Amino acid sequence: MAKNSTTTVIARDIDEILAGDLPWGDLVGKTVLVTGAAGMIPAYVVRTLLALNDERDAGITVLGLVRNGAKARAVFGESAERPDFTLIEVDVTAALPAGLRADLVVHGASPARPALHVASPVDTIRANVQGAFNLLDLCVASGGASFVLMSSAEVYGQRADDGSLVAEDQYGSVDILNPRACYTEGKRAAETIAVSYRAQHGLPVTIARFGHIYGPGMALDDGRVQADFTADVVAGRDITLNSDGSARRTYTYVADAVAGMFFALLRGDETAYNISDRDGFISIRQLAEAFTAARPHKHLSVRFGAGVDPAAYNPVRGQGLDDSRLRALGWRPVVSLASGVDRTIAWHEQRAEQS
Repeated sequence: MAKNSTTTVIARDIDEILAGDLPWGDLVGKTVLVTGAAGMIPAYVVRTLLALNDERDAGITVLGLVRNGAKARAVFGESAERPDFTLIEVDVTAALPAGLRADLVVHGASPARPALHVASPVDTIRANVQGAFNLLDLCVASGGASFVLMSSAEVYGQRADDGSLVAEDQYGSVDILNPRACYTEGKRAAETIAVSYRAQHGLPVTIARFGHIYGPGMALDDGRVQADFTADVVAGRDITLNSDGSARRTYTYVADAVAGMFFALLRGDETAYNISDRDGFISIRQLAEAFTAARPHKHLSVRFGAGVDPAAYNPVRGQGLDDSRLRALGWRPVVSLASGVDRTIAWHEQRAEQS
């Protein structure tokens, strides 16, 4: 892809996504609306579509729906001025611009930071529920546009800590009286709303349930451990764990995750797909060690906070996502954990040098 609009790390990522054995021709000439376009994952979707135009003359019209136009222009740089890319500044919970139409809607707008779920639970659930209604109504008004929902592993709720990988039909419980459930229930509701529109209006629907994603575009103050660890390494600080670090999740590099979403969209015939790399099913402690190992010349270490007993470490506690359904489509992760961590840190280092 053209490298004047992004860093070399992201350019390499997009090249690897486009190298996937996919029927990219299905997107030729389409108008694609991407919501939350300035976010980490949606921004990669936008860049992939623009790269298809650059490298394959795909003639895709890309519309990026964002709440903050200034932030979005900073994310996309020169690409924000491209004639095949239009930024639309509006909140997904508000009325969408009159006459807006699309062939494909990729819905990624959602408050993702855990701190927002605690501080603004009403805004969180409204964005997921009202946003889904608004965008699915747009799909109907567009004559039956396809809809891709960027959902979350959180829809599975709480399950027994048996260290298993969770398949797409294995749901657990949610404490619906806990305001923190605003995000989980919001995503669950959005999924049900989407399949209801499919049943009543015949809309093509794909649900992509993302696991724990990391990579370029992740804000250092995001609040999730992968962001905290990146910030520590960039700043040259030891990583301090405030638990024994035994909880396990599936950590997936953003480019592999976006490639997985396109596999689900362009090759899938199921409704929902876990977008996750089983090889990244590791503990928080192992993830922290991977981050410190990525910059050995900094001589960083993993420490434990006061009162934490690392001897209590349990390597099987926690759950991740089973990627079997996605792999059956031919998807394979390209970026290893070590490489993904290195690219993530390198992107932030490049930004620090440029600023």
